[in-house]
Amino acid sequence: MGPSKLIRMDDLKAHQRQDSNSQRAALIGLVVCLLLVLGALLLVYELKKSSDLQDCVMQGRTNCAPIDTAGSGD
Repeated sequence: MGPSKLIRMDDLKAHQRQDSNSQRAALIGLVVCLLLVLGALLLVYELKKSSDLQDCVMQGRTNCAPIDTAGSGD
């Protein structure tokens, strides 16, 4: 095995390591984006629920908050 072949093997290994790091970084970026989207959806859901409750109260209703009756043993 000549010196030029050894250099090519080292370059190939370095390139593979670099590809592995790029894939890992892309996967981490994808996970972060998914978490941000899920967080935004949760925020929108909670704000909508709060807005509906405020609209009900502003209309002068007294039964705006739902009461959970599934827990009662009657």
